[in-house]
Amino acid sequence: MAKIRITQIKSKIGSNHRQKRTLEALGLKRINDSVETESTPQIAGMLDKVRHLLRIEQIK
Repeated sequence: MAKIRITQIKSKIGSNHRQKRTLEALGLKRINDSVETESTPQIAGMLDKVRHLLRIEQIK
């Protein structure tokens, strides 16, 4: 599996409760927080729901 870096670039204020919980589950707490994780189908589904709040990069 490929590694990806996920960075929160927008605030979760104004997002619905499910989107806030999804960010928490990804390990993101505030703007400019980053996490590195494996790209799995479960993570991809979570990223689709909050893509407008994130920057996603492939790691070699």
